[in-house]
Amino acid sequence: MFDKDTLLQELTFKAVRSSGAGGQNVNKVSSKVELVFDLKASSVFNEVLKQRLKNKIQNRLTKEDVLMLQCEESRSQHKNKELVIKRFLELIENGLIIPKKRIPTKIPKAVIKKRLKMKRNLSDKKTTRRKPDID
Repeated sequence: MFDKDTLLQELTFKAVRSSGAGGQNVNKVSSKVELVFDLKASSVFNEVLKQRLKNKIQNRLTKEDVLMLQCEESRSQHKNKELVIKRFLELIENGLIIPKKRIPTKIPKAVIKKRLKMKRNLSDKKTTRRKPDID
C-alpha cells in the first residue's frame, strides 16, 4: 500500500525532558520523544490518500496538516522512539482503511409475522383486563 521505509525517512524526531518517574536522572536525560509528520509535504502518499488520511485523523492534525505524536512511557529514549513509531504506523494504516459499504438486508417474512402475532397477543391480553361493558 505504501513504502514504510520512505515514510519513516520523512519523520522528524525531537527528544525532550520527560516528566514523571526517573529519580535524579529525570533532570539530566531527554527521554520523551516527539514525532512530527508533515502530511502536506509527504511524497509517499498521493492526493487521494492524503485527503483520506486528513479526513480520518483530522482531530490529531494541526491547522498546517502536521501530525505530532509523543511518547514518554519508558525511561529509555530508544524504547520511546520505537513505541511512537509503532503508534504512528498503526494510525496511518487504520487511516487508510476503506470501510465496507453496508448492504441493507430485507426483513424476513417470518420475523414480520412473529412481530405482528406478538402485537396481537399483547392486544388481546390487554382487552381481557378491561372492565366489562354493561349495556
